[in-house]
Formats: sequence, C-alpha cells, structure tokens
Amino acid sequence: MTEPSLRIAVYPGSFDPITLGHLNVVERTARLFDRVIVGVGVNIEKQTMFTAEERERLVREATTHLDNVEIRTFTGLAVGFVKQCHARIIIRGVRPITDIAGELTMMMANRRLAPELETLFMIADGELAHVSSSLIKQIAPVASEAELAKFLPPSVIPALMARVAKEAWAINPPTRGHLGG
Repeated sequence: MTEPSLRIAVYPGSFDPITLGHLNVVERTARLFDRVIVGVGVNIEKQTMFTAEERERLVREATTHLDNVEIRTFTGLAVGFVKQCHARIIIRGVRPITDIAGELTMMMANRRLAPELETLFMIADGELAHVSSSLIKQIAPVASEAELAKFLPPSVIPALMARVAKEAWAINPPTRGHLGG
C-alpha cells in the first residue's frame, strides 16, 4: 500500500467550466507541489452545462502548459478521491466573501471523515477573485468572445460559445416563415 504523500495536492471541483480563477489556483498550486491532481467531480444531482468528459477535456486543454498537473474525473466524496490519489492535501479555491463560511463547514466535515487530510485554501489573484462558473453561465448568453476572455482560458471560449448557441437554439428554435408560398 502506498503511503499518502505531502508532495501531491488534489484540487477537486466541478469546473463547469474552468475559469481563469480556477486556472490561477492550479498554476500556483503547481509551483508548491510536485504533483497536482485536478479532480473533476461528477454529481448526478447537479445539472451541469458540460458533461464530465467535456469538463475533463477543457481542464486538460487549459493546463497543457503545466507538466506536473494531472486531470481525473471522480464520483463520491472528495476525501475519498484524495485518498485514492494517495495525497494528504486538498486544495480549495475560495472567493473572499462568498465562499469562506461554506468552505469552513466543508473543511470541518472533511476533517471528521478523514483526519489525516489537510485542506489548504487558495484565493485567486485579485482581479480573478470574484470569477465563478455561475457568473460565466449568467453572462455567456450575452457576452462577446472578448468579454469572456477576461474570465476564461482561451481554449474554453469556443466550447462555451458553441454550448450557449446550442442551448439557445433548443430553447428558441427559429420559426419557419412563409416565403411566398
């Protein structure tokens, strides 16, 4: 049995889609640890914009410049996934105001479930600290590619634009006009 390592950190999340804030946390974590595993969580009760496979691919594309980052999909509790990865460190990206209370509650629950694991909170750099996947989903239908580039890795924008167009088409299919006939 492999001993859990302090050289491996696991950053679990839904990444629906991955944002520049997420990427900032991954990049900074990659400078601190020998190996970073980004865990793309699958929650069957949660409606996501992208499938787990699509989210995993988008995270992989956004992190290709980082040699020590690995992307995996997981189901179940994050603490179980961290143990499967033989790690002892959970990275949680937090926004300064909105996330702290919920993340502290989760950290305490994780500590009860797996006292051998430690949680490290990372706040994205200043201009990215407010960015969330929820914000992206709100602005995506009306934002331009240039506007989305302020929040998303370049590789994510085409996938998001295509998904928004597809969903808009499904909600409001074009009506067939009468062309003189």
